[in-house]
Amino acid sequence: MMRMTLVLFFASCLQAIAAGPNFVFIIADDLGWADVAFHGGSAPTPHLDQLAREGVELTQHYVAPVCSPTRTGLLTGRCWSRFGVTTPQNSRALPWDTMTLPRALKSLGYDTCITGKWHLGSRPEWGPNHFGFDHSYGSLAGGVGPYDHQYKKGEFSQTWHRDEKLLTETGHVTDLIAKEACEWLAARKDAPFFLYVPFTAVHLPIKEPEEWLAKIPAGITGDVPRHYAACIMHLDAAVGQIITTLEKNGQRDKTLLIFTSDNGGSTVENSGQTYPADDYPTGALPGNNKPLRNEKGSVYEGGTRVACIANWPGKLKTGKHNAPVQIIDWMPTFCALAGYKPQLDLKWDGINLWPQLAEGAAPPARTLYTVAPGFKSRSLLCDPWKLIVHGENEKAKFELYDIRTDPYETNDLAAQNPEQLAIMKEHLNVMAKADRDAVADD
Repeated sequence: MMRMTLVLFFASCLQAIAAGPNFVFIIADDLGWADVAFHGGSAPTPHLDQLAREGVELTQHYVAPVCSPTRTGLLTGRCWSRFGVTTPQNSRALPWDTMTLPRALKSLGYDTCITGKWHLGSRPEWGPNHFGFDHSYGSLAGGVGPYDHQYKKGEFSQTWHRDEKLLTETGHVTDLIAKEACEWLAARKDAPFFLYVPFTAVHLPIKEPEEWLAKIPAGITGDVPRHYAACIMHLDAAVGQIITTLEKNGQRDKTLLIFTSDNGGSTVENSGQTYPADDYPTGALPGNNKPLRNEKGSVYEGGTRVACIANWPGKLKTGKHNAPVQIIDWMPTFCALAGYKPQLDLKWDGINLWPQLAEGAAPPARTLYTVAPGFKSRSLLCDPWKLIVHGENEKAKFELYDIRTDPYETNDLAAQNPEQLAIMKEHLNVMAKADRDAVADD
């Protein structure tokens, strides 16, 4: 009887595991708010347009101003500043014992994979397999040259890897990342899975194949703008390949797919001067965040408010979700859907979005906290108010905006609303108290 009871118990556990949804999280690199066609972009993005049309567009989805912090927030459910991560960094970002999203899902029997850019520790011994991923592939560091797959000149230039073993491959980076993702998906069997696909597109340096340059609209002129448009279209097609693979394998209806960007678009030089030379087209990137203010690196809307789509056929109704949400919300959301219950307080700053997205629950009152590189600027959003702080202590300068009526941040209301400004400052102090409470040891 005891043996039969145990058999039934484990059978029920396996059934519960098998019933868990799959998760695919695709994140572009430096993709601007208006770089996508469904926000008025000039480069066609038919696959992303269809995802948005047939899914839920999160119109006020916030991330960090730059890449490593956004990735930290996604994988921990916490504000990146808790880990002291505010800039793109090659040193290890997370303490060894951090309960990451892949670790949490892996404890429930999920297969876990990252194919693309890690940038949370650029040495192999700091790589994704040490933080919950069964399989990892791509760049241990940041954005790489599209053909040589090398990071910036220096200690971490050689960064292309599979399961933390450095390797050399031929092919365009977007194609390689998509190919690995699709092959991994095609090999999945009964276990649910979490696939994380952080593309390097459209991060500099960009250089696209003639195949894609030949497809860009005639109205897009100039060397770098043409390569940039081709890069966006190439990225869109790669997303389409992943969706097609899910459909062919009968996985699509069991899979929640998220697409977003790690920060706003950039207008820096594409010369590739800090990367090994590979004949890159020179000129400023045309990252488009209009009509939002500013760009990558900034706590204004153009730096942190990015395109985001949630798509799950049969589970999510089509439409728009207009309440403020943040990258830190996806770990609590995925964990809730998978049935993961933390044994310890993980100190999540994020919340489970599923009641809002799928059940129409009213968004709770909440505060979204954002820290820019080096803690030089911060923002605090308590809908509808947004506080922006430049500098610290007595040198700090404060701005206050009503994001509902002024989403483009043109009218600073700090002087007219001293009481609201004081309230927001106090909220900021409360949120900042937990900063650096989980900094990685050496």
